[in-house]
Amino acid sequence: MCRLWLTFGVTMTRVKLIVLLGALAPVVVFGQPADSVKRVSSADTGTAPKAARTLKEVTVTGRAPVVERKRDRTVINVEASPVNTGSTVLEVLERSPGVTVDRNGGITLNGKPGVLVMIDDKPTYLSGDDLNNLLSSMNAAQVAKIELIPNPPARYDAAGTAGIINIRTKKSGNEGWNGSVTASYGQGIYPKSNNSMMLNYRKGPINTFLNYSINDVHYLTNLYAYRKYLDDNKDVMAVLQQPASFTGTFINNTAKTGLDYSPSTRTSLGVVLTGTNIQRHGVNNGYANWLDPAAGTVDSSLLTKSATGNHFQNGSVNAHGRHAIGQHAEIRGDVDYLHYQIDAKENFDNELLTAGGYDSVFRSQIPTTIHIWSGQLDGNAGLGGGVTLEAGLKLSSSHTTNTADYQDWTNQEWVDDNTRGNHFVYHENIAAGYASVSGKAGRISYQAGLRYEHTGYTAQETGNSLQPDSTVSRRYGSLFPSGSLSYKIDTLHSLSLTVGRRIDRPVYQTLNPFLYIINKYTYETGNPYLLPQYSWTIELTHQYSDLLTAGVSYSRISNYFSQIFLSDSTGTVLFYTQGNVGSVYNLGVSMTLTVTPVRWWSATLGAVFNHKELRGFNGNTYTSAINQLNVNMSNQFSLGKGYVAELTGFYTTRARNDIQELLYPAGQLSTGLSKPVLGKKGTVRLSFRDMLYTGAMEGFTSFPDATEYFKIKRDSRVVFLSFTLRFGKTYKVAQHEEGASEEKDRVQSG
Repeated sequence: MCRLWLTFGVTMTRVKLIVLLGALAPVVVFGQPADSVKRVSSADTGTAPKAARTLKEVTVTGRAPVVERKRDRTVINVEASPVNTGSTVLEVLERSPGVTVDRNGGITLNGKPGVLVMIDDKPTYLSGDDLNNLLSSMNAAQVAKIELIPNPPARYDAAGTAGIINIRTKKSGNEGWNGSVTASYGQGIYPKSNNSMMLNYRKGPINTFLNYSINDVHYLTNLYAYRKYLDDNKDVMAVLQQPASFTGTFINNTAKTGLDYSPSTRTSLGVVLTGTNIQRHGVNNGYANWLDPAAGTVDSSLLTKSATGNHFQNGSVNAHGRHAIGQHAEIRGDVDYLHYQIDAKENFDNELLTAGGYDSVFRSQIPTTIHIWSGQLDGNAGLGGGVTLEAGLKLSSSHTTNTADYQDWTNQEWVDDNTRGNHFVYHENIAAGYASVSGKAGRISYQAGLRYEHTGYTAQETGNSLQPDSTVSRRYGSLFPSGSLSYKIDTLHSLSLTVGRRIDRPVYQTLNPFLYIINKYTYETGNPYLLPQYSWTIELTHQYSDLLTAGVSYSRISNYFSQIFLSDSTGTVLFYTQGNVGSVYNLGVSMTLTVTPVRWWSATLGAVFNHKELRGFNGNTYTSAINQLNVNMSNQFSLGKGYVAELTGFYTTRARNDIQELLYPAGQLSTGLSKPVLGKKGTVRLSFRDMLYTGAMEGFTSFPDATEYFKIKRDSRVVFLSFTLRFGKTYKVAQHEEGASEEKDRVQSG
């Protein structure tokens, strides 16, 4: 244990002020004192002559721990880990304690699905494939920290039955011109490059910034599926083997700029503009081999070749303001507008590999346009006696339009396929209000809040000559209580109890009844009759200093969203969709241990155990239970002369997020090394991710009349080398907090 001393000296004529913050609580800084802090010499802190004297610039570069456990959240300090060099945000999340990512890009937190993903307290408005594409192309060098909040208070949206993951990007608050540039190159099976730039200028009441990143990645995914079709007696009557390879590139350009103006210490105003452009192109080759059930020999084989293109564009504008009223009250406001344009194209060629076989060619074009407006007003006031009242209102409106155009190549021309084509329009309004009270009485700290949200939406499918029109409308509202109670037993021990009710609304695209083609024998479709799911969660946590945090939780999700599988009239084509299938009961036990065995070695170990029971109905009554464990560890070693090494890994036992799908054990081991250079103005980092190449995802799915084993292997074993150069002044000044809004994470592509 050590103390981090922060010294800031100012010399004026005949006056010398030295502010020494030495009462900071002891913190673990990777097993050694923060030697990287440049201290003022004893000569400078002694008795100075009355003549004016100027001190040298003070440089503060103390390291933060990789994982910090706070009262209501776990914080991942992204830059503190050399292993994160060259990583995407999705890869950082996969290594974060209690976080898992399934094969469809779904994120679970502490074993529970339904996570609200936010960036800088703002919604991504994406989930499923679109959220996966964004996070898998977002450079971790842009991110300062990631907050895992399992039980958010009432000021946050009630969306997200598992809680919130808030990704906070970097923003400097230093005086004058400053910034950094990062260039990195990685090599796996294919090359990858992630590069970013940060610029910031702060002078008096004005602070402006510009962040830009460009990522160029060549990706590879290999998929293997082995499907057995069953008769009424559950005997195997057919076997389908499906190996496939997906290769391609994606280029992500993201720019974010903003201006903050503080006319006084009480008032601040600001605007933030963000733009993202992602181009993804790929070539896919897959085989569908029908096997003899007894002999295992190939009866027939179908080759599917496809070329895909996805153009993702996002632009957003945020205006925010804050004003302090007196000494104990504040009001904040936010207005946001977001626009998404997603254009997905795919060309298919199905060729039966036999004499006299057929060659079927078709193509699809599925554009999506989304407009979102949101406004929020919050305020808080001190009521005396350490009690604070907070309240707020929020309105949001979302409008999305999808068009699916399919065409077949017939008689040397493209012919519209109206059996698949369609047009889907979705409009949603949400109104919310909340109030909460918090305070402290002796050793007890408390917070209690109540939020009300009312939702109304209309989903309309515009048909064609072969598809009928249909409209689904719903209106519903509900109360969402939340609260926490903490008791400080002594200087080392404390207990906390949290409880809350939350909701997951169907994401936009799961209501969309379009057919999305995965391959000739597998489709995905939406369900316009999907209802919201609700959860109650209660958790008791004990914290022992900064050494050990342990907790036990219980949650129940009703109207549970589960991936379900249907078959067509022939029994050979399977449809993936979502439905409300019942309830999930989850008993969880978690532990986070941070130790310093020796001065140069710091270790953090996290473990989350879940006993889950899933009960539902999908053609048959399903009841399944599973015990699953997620273990995450991080070791950092201070090797002297500024070298910091890291060894991290995670392992997840068998797990289940859907009633019909079982995930097999998976894990990964990575290492990294960092070294400051150029007088600590620069940093060189080297990382080796998934060293043992064990980052595959595999599992077993039970369909109504079939079973399927699958395995997905990506280009995950990668060596990355990066260089970061920082320039400008390096001491911090105070900066105001921006207004913030919490939105829903509700857009999903097919």
